[in-house]
Amino acid sequence: MRIEGYGRVDRDVSLDFSFDGRRFAGHPGDTLASALMAEGVVLTGRSFKYHRPRGVLTDTSAEPNALVTVGRGAGRDPNTRATVQELYNGLEARSQNRWPTLSLDLWAVNDLAAPFLGAGFYYKTFMWPRAFWEKLYEPIIRRAAGLGALSGEADGERYEKAYAFCDLLVIGAGPAGLMAARVAAEAGAQVILCTEEPRFGGRLLAEAEEVDGQPGHLWVAGVLARLRGMDNVRLMPRTTVTGAYDGGTYGALERVSHHVADPQGAPRECFWRIVAQRAVLAAGALERPVAFGDNDRPGVMLASALRGYLHRYGAAPGRQVAVFTNNDDGHRTARDLARAGLNVVALVDSRHDAESLAGEVPFFPGWQVCGTQGRRRLSGITLRAPDGRRDVLQVEALGVSGGYNPSLHLTCHMGARPVWRDDIAAFVPPAAHVPGLTVAGSANGAFTTYGCLTEGAEAGAEAVRVLGFRAEVADNIPQANNTPNRLRRLWAVPGRGRAWLDFQNDVTVKDVRQAAAENYASVEHMKRYTTQGMATDQGKSSNVSALAILADATGRDIPETGTTTFRPPYSPIAIAAMGAGGQGAGFAPERFTTSHEASLRRAAPMVEAGLWYRPSYFPVKGERHWRPACDREVRMVRDRVGVCDVSTLGKIDLQGRDVGRFLDCVYANTFSTLKPGRTRYGLMLREDGFVMDDGTTARLAELHWLMTTTTAAAGQVMRHLDWVKQAYAQGWDVRFISVTEQWAQFAVAGPQARDLLNDVLDAPIDNLGFPYMANGAVSIGGTRARLFRISFSGEHAYEVAVPSRYGAALWDLLVARAEALGGGPYGMEALNVLRIEKGHITHAEIHGRTTAHDIGMGRMIAAKDCIGRTMAGRPGLVNDREELVGLRPLAGGTLTAGAHLFAPEADPVRENDHGYTTSACFSPTLGEERALGFLLNGHRRHGETVRLVDHLRGIDTLCEVTAPCAFDPTGGRLRD
Repeated sequence: MRIEGYGRVDRDVSLDFSFDGRRFAGHPGDTLASALMAEGVVLTGRSFKYHRPRGVLTDTSAEPNALVTVGRGAGRDPNTRATVQELYNGLEARSQNRWPTLSLDLWAVNDLAAPFLGAGFYYKTFMWPRAFWEKLYEPIIRRAAGLGALSGEADGERYEKAYAFCDLLVIGAGPAGLMAARVAAEAGAQVILCTEEPRFGGRLLAEAEEVDGQPGHLWVAGVLARLRGMDNVRLMPRTTVTGAYDGGTYGALERVSHHVADPQGAPRECFWRIVAQRAVLAAGALERPVAFGDNDRPGVMLASALRGYLHRYGAAPGRQVAVFTNNDDGHRTARDLARAGLNVVALVDSRHDAESLAGEVPFFPGWQVCGTQGRRRLSGITLRAPDGRRDVLQVEALGVSGGYNPSLHLTCHMGARPVWRDDIAAFVPPAAHVPGLTVAGSANGAFTTYGCLTEGAEAGAEAVRVLGFRAEVADNIPQANNTPNRLRRLWAVPGRGRAWLDFQNDVTVKDVRQAAAENYASVEHMKRYTTQGMATDQGKSSNVSALAILADATGRDIPETGTTTFRPPYSPIAIAAMGAGGQGAGFAPERFTTSHEASLRRAAPMVEAGLWYRPSYFPVKGERHWRPACDREVRMVRDRVGVCDVSTLGKIDLQGRDVGRFLDCVYANTFSTLKPGRTRYGLMLREDGFVMDDGTTARLAELHWLMTTTTAAAGQVMRHLDWVKQAYAQGWDVRFISVTEQWAQFAVAGPQARDLLNDVLDAPIDNLGFPYMANGAVSIGGTRARLFRISFSGEHAYEVAVPSRYGAALWDLLVARAEALGGGPYGMEALNVLRIEKGHITHAEIHGRTTAHDIGMGRMIAAKDCIGRTMAGRPGLVNDREELVGLRPLAGGTLTAGAHLFAPEADPVRENDHGYTTSACFSPTLGEERALGFLLNGHRRHGETVRLVDHLRGIDTLCEVTAPCAFDPTGGRLRD
């Protein structure tokens, strides 16, 4: 079915490919759809619900029918549109949603049950009997769901993400897009031109039309040559702009190696974030079909697609063809097919007063196609005259044109709604949509080539003028066809047989009318009730017709009925592309401290904490288990001195005259009164009154502060500060930035901590000059450092910070001096035991459901306003709450985290639950197990006995309720 003298494929080169195991040949420049069509293959898929035979409908990415699986093994790619997949040597493709074969699909028995499977049948059927859901309905639905299938193996293909910036982004490379890009580039602007197709030119490549006195494709080649020679232009073929977002940001998917047999290390796809000062949407328009009886046969396709396959690929689905249209554009298809030597047996125009524009083609004005014949491919059509007479014609292909819908999706991605234009019977972009985006050409409802060229040039010029460039378009518009496309709306032809709207999901005109009859009158409700527009093409060829039929069924006009919501992405995107770099270790980036290598040399097992890898413990000879090492490290800190890397704590540098005022807003307690050289513990609340995080903030100088957060919440706190700055502190003199990675910080804890530091500091410190909660600048070997006297262990302790490049050296120095004093490094296990003994909280306790009152810090909420203060005072967050307590076992029992607490005599069931434990350990200091947990009204129950039950581990223990702090409750050790 190759048409001699037509197409822009390289017929001198042959490419081998296979479809469902059969070998075929195509040419460079072919898509899989065009190559199969040229080989006489019309049946390409099966519909989702009824498994009806389906063929190619479009020549664009809006294809609902011809979905195939490409490739084998782990890299196989399901639901690939054959109209987009470029042909390469060795391509393997398989049809989907059929068993056992495409031509003999036993699941087509569903079509016989169609009378019972109408709109909403699943809502009505699967409700009763209730017991059938888990055992029958759900398993059947899960097996039937989906079209293609992944391999289930890890995909070894590589995906990338990239960023680009420009003055003007032009979306679409048809006549409007090319003119916008040319005018803007010639004015000196930085331009990015994107098209989802492999070649630039849009519909000009699919038409027999002249521009400036030369064939359209040659004019395109001239413009491209000009653009390629300009340094300020980036051309991006095979790149679909998928979404419009805030701040002039656009998402775009580039198909990098889908079209080659051997990618040679190139990624499969790249997801771009493009930030543009201005943008022009010139994405063209999509033709829509007309619904009539059995209009889904393989061989029935859009008229523009028939014309496109002829001019682009020199292919046709048959020699005997017909065209059914309600507008002048369908006449162009009949004319071009006849000129190519195909037998156009009929040009059927539903308009009674239409005149033929296709030459000597048999013309049927006022007639309609009301039915088709054939099963696996079209064999004939039934025509109905205005007086009711019928005629049957033998055809192999039928082109249908019901008008065009502008591709305006991106204009609605930020909440705008399109507006109806009655003259073209289509929705167009509203006046206000995406800031900075201008729409031109067919996407704006201009359906002539000259109109597209003019609007494109004006849009490009206006966009760059706003940016300060000088652009002229007066004498720059090429001559081209300017004949308008006359149309008289026709959505569906009445008659027998099912008239299909959504070809992939098997939604018919009757389904939409049934939805309206059952009061699903909202277009959004109708969509969900019938599944109309929920296929992979997202209703690009069917939504407008469906809502027009809904409008008629409900007695409303089309603008009143409205449209469904357009959301990104414009076309399907592989999750791997959006998450590029997030596979394997990239899914959770590995973050290492400056002491990481030194810890590994000591055989320290590493644990993940907020994406950081931290040493669990440091084993010494003879210790084969974590527990002996942990106990030793705890005693070492309590008796001598220990060193711990705490660089993973979030560190946020704040500067400005209003930082104190800002921190008063962020923290529950007061910080504006803090003096330079001092540090204060702070509690941060969410807006709903629950605790978000805790930490210390040091005032380094009059206008300079440093906030410390927990490791796990560093990113969350930074986002929170950004929000507070924008929502509450506009105009305040406050600037902040994360410096977590810029500083290496080490805790030195234990009775000999000051002795160790005085051995390494250039100037010694003492208790009077550097008291508890002090901070200041120090020097180590001539290197500037920061020293904070704070303690998470309850011991006399400090934290010393140096620029990260000195971190590894300082770690080695501190550990060596500690070992000389009988101490050494300690890890996360010991750190956890030390803080549990002291009753200090971590995110095990402040897990998102606890308040300041719950953790015994209700009095910290000062009599000033702060984020969360009002909500924290709600009675439900103060009275009869589960409150933080300590627990010690009676008679040497075992305590575990995650256990639940009950009254001693109560059955351990949910109704009797009084609380739960959050942290537990063996305390070598106290010689017993200790735990922290939350107990109903626990602050008033110290000394009581409760029952700890861990059903998972089979533990049942009686415990004494104590204060959270079990070691040095007066705090004398950390202040000495």
